[in-house]
Amino acid sequence: MIKVSVLYPKKPGTHFDMNYYVTQHMPLAMRLLGKGLRKTEVDAGLHGTSPDEPPAFYGGCQFYFDTVDAFVAVWGPAAAELVADIPKYTDVTPMIQFNEVKLSV
Repeated sequence: MIKVSVLYPKKPGTHFDMNYYVTQHMPLAMRLLGKGLRKTEVDAGLHGTSPDEPPAFYGGCQFYFDTVDAFVAVWGPAAAELVADIPKYTDVTPMIQFNEVKLSV
């Protein structure tokens, strides 16, 4: 199984609307990426290594698929619509990483 992590760095002078992300963008993403999507998670950053340190990321999401090819197959048709929605909730360029899930309990 693979996990596609999409993270939004928290930088001075930027914004991120978590409410829009959770209630509008993620339902859109789950609908458009639904074929082969095994699980989705959304995280909201709380703080850094100590409670008085700001989080490095506003938050982000994880999409779980059986293979990278399964993700690529649904991303192609969905990409333009999902990317066009990003300015509605943030001005941050997301960081994306593909991961192989080695352990999940």
